[in-house]
Amino acid sequence: MTTRDVPFGVRLRAAMAEFGPLCAGIDPHRALLESWGLAYDLAGLERFTMTCVEAFGGEVAAVKPQSAFFEVFGAKGVAILERALADLRDAGTLTVLDVKRGDIGTTVDAYGEAFLGPHAPAPADAITLSPYLGYGSLRPAIDLARATGRGVFVLGLTSNPEGASVQHARLADGRSVAGAIADAAGQDNAGARGRGELGSVGLVVGATVGSAVADLGVDLPSMAGAILAPGLGAQGASAADVRAVFAGALPQVLASSSRDVLRAGPDPTALRGRARAVATEVAAITAA
Repeated sequence: MTTRDVPFGVRLRAAMAEFGPLCAGIDPHRALLESWGLAYDLAGLERFTMTCVEAFGGEVAAVKPQSAFFEVFGAKGVAILERALADLRDAGTLTVLDVKRGDIGTTVDAYGEAFLGPHAPAPADAITLSPYLGYGSLRPAIDLARATGRGVFVLGLTSNPEGASVQHARLADGRSVAGAIADAAGQDNAGARGRGELGSVGLVVGATVGSAVADLGVDLPSMAGAILAPGLGAQGASAADVRAVFAGALPQVLASSSRDVLRAGPDPTALRGRARAVATEVAAITAA
């Protein structure tokens, strides 16, 4: 069976059930490389990345490389990213490429082809997208993801303070911007919801957003897609925070953890053990 035959949401739900609801990050920024005793250069980037691939491949539900930390090294850095995506695919592990792209027309179409298309050099299973040129502007990438059995995670409620000025704003119909984005994702996931499946259009919602989901009327259960939730661990969200923020949608939560896991390196066995421990912790927190 090919990727196209099984929707991303179905594959993700199965991976979460098998490995726990954790998306382990690969964030090779300078401080982390140096904390591992690696130089901040191409050789250090490659060693860091391939150690993560060795540790996480076949061991977690999903892995999320942050594209910017590879792009900063130019074409050779991107080549290392593409190798990591290919190796994780060979290991049977889902990948969420954190690129946060957003544009209009042929440009967003090209972004989709670059990361999700059938001829992409190293396609990811899903990518992150920014909807702040309007959710409808993402249509080419969303439709391409559906056609290829891949997925997207659309920024909904982010934890940075600056995001509130846009995400908390109210539309003419009284809905918040974040609530309207969740509603639009829910419409795209309607077929999957009707089949009792997890949809392939997910949202990014920080575990540190406090009461914002409830205050803004963001209907996460009806959205019916996975919720990529950064903030657990190093960013300070507790188990109680997660339960409060995602009440009613806990089975949809895919916790994203980077620093909390990566600080266990550079030994791949220690990294793997920390990832498994965090996945077990998150599974207990999000158990309905």
